Amino acid sequence: MQVSPEVIPDSIPAARKITLLGAGAWGTAVAMALAGRHDVLLWGRNGDAMAAMAASGENSYLPGFPLPPQLRISADFDAAVAHASGEQGLLIAACPVAGLRPMLHQLKDKAIGNLVWLCKGFEGGTGMLPHQIVQEVLGDTIPGGALSGPSFAQEVARGLPCALTIASHNAALRGAVVSALHGGTIRVYASDDLVGVEVGGAVKNVLAIATGVADGLGLGLNARAALITRGLAEITRLGTALGGQTETFMGLTGMGDLILTCTGDLSRNRRVGLGLAQGKALDTIVAELGHVAEGVPCAKAVRELARRMGVDMPITNAVAGVLFDGDLPHVMVQQLLSRDPRAEAA
Repeated sequence: MQVSPEVIPDSIPAARKITLLGAGAWGTAVAMALAGRHDVLLWGRNGDAMAAMAASGENSYLPGFPLPPQLRISADFDAAVAHASGEQGLLIAACPVAGLRPMLHQLKDKAIGNLVWLCKGFEGGTGMLPHQIVQEVLGDTIPGGALSGPSFAQEVARGLPCALTIASHNAALRGAVVSALHGGTIRVYASDDLVGVEVGGAVKNVLAIATGVADGLGLGLNARAALITRGLAEITRLGTALGGQTETFMGLTGMGDLILTCTGDLSRNRRVGLGLAQGKALDTIVAELGHVAEGVPCAKAVRELARRMGVDMPITNAVAGVLFDGDLPHVMVQQLLSRDPRAEAA
């Protein structure tokens, strides 16, 4: 189910106290977008880096984008969490999936009103989606949800339009997030399909690596379109097997995010694929990026999960083979092209 945004013409939502836990590119971009409408605090664990950010008025992860003067900067975790406590507060975890569990353990026994996470992927080792990690660590007592959708941090920092989806089983949380975040250049929709939204946001990164490989090998736009389309089929197969709703994968957090990540020049995961096609080592590619490319660990987690569940995911398997098994990119392409389409699931 998708719920239309709660738009109130000629009315401005009451300002909220919002904390972004994580001062990477995406967390900072969201903080910048909200700082003009709410009391926003951006927290990062590196005290020296946060002091430098406050002094320069700029985040090194987003060079050239001045921070709004209203945005608060802090390295004090307890104070940052307290800032967004209470029913009107909104705490946004802006960390990679690998950092979500440690951050949640820091939040245990603290007063939290509403919790939203921005990370996309499956946890390494456990294969858990973010909402499952949250439930395991914090239980069911805190209203929470995933904010996802096609969004590059640099464009949001520039103030360019984007559309996102807040997914939660809690209707009040969905309404609160739409009310707080929808406005200006950001359009926010709501969904109760938490599994579908998280699966779409995770697996699209793996498909972006595949598309980057194809583009890097010069296979053309026809091949790119085929990979995106068949990739969407893979995402849908896995997502519905896990309990997601088919229509979710036709929306912003499925098809929308997949198209952006597979075709946009700002896509980190697509750049991983381009580097692989050039013969670069994975460690070299990741070092050159200077950012987390979630599709790399996600490819391994998704391959293992799909095998356990008996879900056919040939593109994901091929990407994991290049990343972790020493397969060559052109061999990956040959394997995919040689598959019998009559035996492949729709």
